[in-house]
Amino acid sequence: MAIERHGTTQRHSDVCAYSNTIYLVERPQTLDANVATQTREVLAGIEQLLAQAGSDKTRLLMVTIYLRDIEDAVAMNAIWDAWLPCGSAPARVCIEANLRHHDFLLEVAVIAAR
Repeated sequence: MAIERHGTTQRHSDVCAYSNTIYLVERPQTLDANVATQTREVLAGIEQLLAQAGSDKTRLLMVTIYLRDIEDAVAMNAIWDAWLPCGSAPARVCIEANLRHHDFLLEVAVIAAR
């Protein structure tokens, strides 16, 4: 079975899929925004990438959230909780990290089923 790649550059792909498993990482677009705005953008981007790969947010398996400042978890979680359909919570971890781009307040890695 072939590996599917979408949005591929020399450094990364927006989405990789193998069989019925999808892997993606989403980053914020508005770099001068607060964590709430960046969270909304990232979650919207995740939804769009999942749809392109034949899935949706009810099929999340594992999510890793990287926050520049762990104190932003409260604001991020409020948006996450409103975004995620009831009863479909994935396994999830939230980590404070020194993100590569100084203006990124979060990055989110996702594994989902089709």
